[in-house]
Formats: sequence, structure tokens, C-alpha cells
Amino acid sequence: MPEMTPDTTPSTVRAADRELDPADAGACERLARTLCTRGDHQVDSPEWVTRARDAWEDLPLQLRREVRRFRRHSGPHGTLVIGGLPVDQAALPATPSVPGSVQRQATVAAAVLTMVACGLGEPLAYRAEKSGALVQDVVPVPGQETFHGNAGSAPLSFHTENGFHPHPPDYVIFLCLRADHDRRAGMRVAGIRQALPLLTPASRQILFSPEFITTPPPSFGFDAAASGPDVEPRPVLSGAVEDPDIRMAQLVTTPLTPRAAAALAEFGRACEATARTLLLTPGDLVVIDNRVTVHGRTAFHPRYDGADRWLQRTYVTTDLRRSRDHRPHDGHVLAR
Repeated sequence: MPEMTPDTTPSTVRAADRELDPADAGACERLARTLCTRGDHQVDSPEWVTRARDAWEDLPLQLRREVRRFRRHSGPHGTLVIGGLPVDQAALPATPSVPGSVQRQATVAAAVLTMVACGLGEPLAYRAEKSGALVQDVVPVPGQETFHGNAGSAPLSFHTENGFHPHPPDYVIFLCLRADHDRRAGMRVAGIRQALPLLTPASRQILFSPEFITTPPPSFGFDAAASGPDVEPRPVLSGAVEDPDIRMAQLVTTPLTPRAAAALAEFGRACEATARTLLLTPGDLVVIDNRVTVHGRTAFHPRYDGADRWLQRTYVTTDLRRSRDHRPHDGHVLAR
């Protein structure tokens, strides 16, 4: 991996890395609609996922090329943003505002998410989170403004998705259906490839040591925190010392020693120093390499008027078989 000099100035990014041209966007929409017009249009059904997997091959070449390049190497930020994807904005219903909101019926947006997920690997979900739905709504919920999760509107601290679990997702994909009213809500991302050079050698060594416990996040429910499948101490960083993987959530990762606490705080400062804030607009697709990138959210002010910020999210694994013992009937949902 080539040596990089980190940019230590946090930045706000308003534009996508790539923008689909109108012809490719139109082709994507026509293909997505074919996944919404037959009887087997339940997003979570194996038959529908199979159709979405096959449809991936018919998406425009430039989109497929960008996604496949990202899968091979996710770059310095571990994030890919592609703008101009279809979400059928004119036909969108009111933004959901109930806890646990998910997308069970096939829509243009759900089809786009699932096709891209199949291009990266296989869609994945967790039974204890959002009832195991493959496509999940990320929306503000009345009364949950300070909730530290996808239903809140307060700042959300840096985390990798489901780092407590033996089988966390390799990628997290978000598609923006609606921006917030004030265009202030930002998705914050920070990659280890830029943060690592800011860590002292001693902190790097400690972060590679099994001196941390990560428990399930609040979105898994209160019982999950006490009975998660993996509460053994583990390192925050693992793998290649020059390009490691991350498992960490600032809210639920607990250092077990004073030196681990100091190293984790230093890592948090390095993430802050190198973070980017993505201001998403409808049709922006964000692919996050969950192995090397943490993400969070800035605060925003929902109005609960049916037009609030609305993202949809899908998890992806590059190797579905490695979690076979957690997935009944060889499906896409991890039951434990």
C-alpha cells in the first residue's frame, strides 16, 4: 500500500465522488422498476434477492466498475459516494416516523440498494436489529431525539457497525431518499488509513491488544447488551499492522486498562482530526468499508411533518458462508 500523508483538517464534502449521467440514471431506474412489478416483490424473500443479484449484471457499466474497484481497494477514506441514483422521489410517501421502521415491499430505492449490495457481496441482516429486515429506514423518531442510534437526531459518535458480533458486515450502504429540511445533517466518516499515521507507536501496539470489550449498540435492545454473542475482550485494530481492520464503537467499546483507555482516546482524536462530513442529497449512495472506516452523524432538527431526512440502509458481507452457523436455512438473516 503506498505511503500517504494524512489531511488533518476535518472537511465537509457536498459533492459525490462520482455522478451518474442522466442516461445511466434512467437505465438504473428502468431496471429497478422491473424488480417492483412482479408478484414476488417482498424485499426479504430469497427469490427477490436472487432477481436483484441477477439484475446487478445489467446495471450500467460505469456504476458496476466503480463498485468493483471499491471492493478491491476502498481507498484512503474507505468511502465511495455516487450521486444521481434513482429513488422515485416524486412518488415517495411520507418519511416514516415510527420505531423500527423497515422497507419490506420492493421500491425503486430498495431495488437500487439491493442490486449494489449484490455487486459487493451478499445482503445481510441481524434478527435482533430492525426485525431482521434487509433494507432498513434511518429516520428520526419523535421522542427519540437523544437516542444514540439510527432513530435519533442528536450527534452520533464514531463506530463500525456491529463490531461486537462474530460476523460484522464488511460494507454498509446508505441511500439518501430525502435530505433534512435545513440541509445540516451530515454523515461523518473517518478511515484508519488516514488516522493511523497520527497514532503513536505505543498506542498502535495497545490498540492491537485484546484489552477492549464491545457490547451490542442500543439498536439491538437492552437485553442484547447483557447477552450478546461475543463479549470476550478483543483488540480495536487487527490484521496487517500497516493497514489494519477496525472494530470499535465509541459508545459501547470499553477499555479494560488505563493504557487501553488512553490509546482509545488517542484513536478518537485521530478520527476527529481526519474526519469528513458528507452532506447527502436525494439519490446519493454511500458505500462504507466497515472494516476500515468508522462513521457517525451530526445533529439536525426534525420537524415530523412527513418530509424529514430519510436514508435507507443495507449491510453486506463478502463471504456469506463464514456465518453459516448463525443463519437458519442458509438465509440472509443472522439469528444470533
